[in-house]
Amino acid sequence: MPKVLSLDPKDLERFLDRRRANPPHFPLEMDLAENLVAVLHKANEFVPSEAGSILLDDPRRKHRDRALNQLTFLAVFGERAKALIGQTIPADRGIAGWTYQTGRAYYSTDVAGDPHFDARIDKETAYSTRSLVAIPIRIETEVCGVLELLNRNGASGYGAGDRDLLEIFAGYISIAIQNVLDGRIAQEVAKRDNLTGLYNDRYLHSALDLAIEECRASGEDLALLFLDLDFFKSINDSHGHLAGSQVLREVGALLRKRFEEGRAICARYGGDEFVVALPGLDERGGRELAEELRRTIGSSAFCTLPGEISSEVLDLRGITCSVGVSHLAGVSEGGPPTLETKRRLLCEADSAMYRAKENGRNQVAVATPADLSTPSTALTPPKGA
Repeated sequence: MPKVLSLDPKDLERFLDRRRANPPHFPLEMDLAENLVAVLHKANEFVPSEAGSILLDDPRRKHRDRALNQLTFLAVFGERAKALIGQTIPADRGIAGWTYQTGRAYYSTDVAGDPHFDARIDKETAYSTRSLVAIPIRIETEVCGVLELLNRNGASGYGAGDRDLLEIFAGYISIAIQNVLDGRIAQEVAKRDNLTGLYNDRYLHSALDLAIEECRASGEDLALLFLDLDFFKSINDSHGHLAGSQVLREVGALLRKRFEEGRAICARYGGDEFVVALPGLDERGGRELAEELRRTIGSSAFCTLPGEISSEVLDLRGITCSVGVSHLAGVSEGGPPTLETKRRLLCEADSAMYRAKENGRNQVAVATPADLSTPSTALTPPKGA
């Protein structure tokens, strides 16, 4: 049995950022790398080959015109597996690209004279492809990648029977990937706030524990921002709670867009309060980022279009926020236990945020040693102010 290599699990994460039309109602915890390896093993059992690979598109950078996409080698076996794993190819080239674009299985008994074959990968890896079969991989009805097998063992090339057998097998591939997606959806639902799509406070606490430990191990700082919308109650009083919920959803969308890349932990803490933890960012960086968020929210218009919660167009402007900032280096002297450090980070940022409100709102305040002794609501269900 050939050894199958797969992309590192962390690098595989973005290839799971997909949505199914009918999400499951049961949790499944399955590993994508293990599934892809198993799929290639099975495919090779059905149709023995010298080499093979699974390529998927990146859902975060996916175009409607599939020819504009890139395909990434996520799992590979064969002589040149190490040279291919993690590499990308344009989806408008080669037999893999043709299969991906058309959604049709394809085989070639002699690639040297095949008009769809692209020899560039062979040249880059010093490999010699003689025959090839490619099968589209689908998530439900959407093509998302390709399974390729190269150089048929025990025969001069692939035939229609190999293609037909692998097309049947393609259903197994789809189920394997969908099972992983189902499990990931269930995991995401458990740690997300339903209204904003940000992390919920329960997940924030566990993620922050881990981030603190990792930053201490690497010697990095960590900035924590406690953000609260100003006079949020007046929105509910003037326009109704549905409008208030729509505003919170749109604030969540702003934060998700700002932190879609990187290591940030962005959560709705409750009510109209949000927490952003940024590993690797010091006090100065945290203060600058807090000012950026304050300006972004203050200059944004909300409820300008019919929303998912409130269909009324209100064009709300002038909504502001107050932000408190604390940082890990400021509370880590003496190396307190992780739970105590987390408590102090949250309490200091929360107290600084209330100091910003007391000083007139719509401003940023950086935590001082006095904030640790100031009563804080950071570890209790918060209320909008």
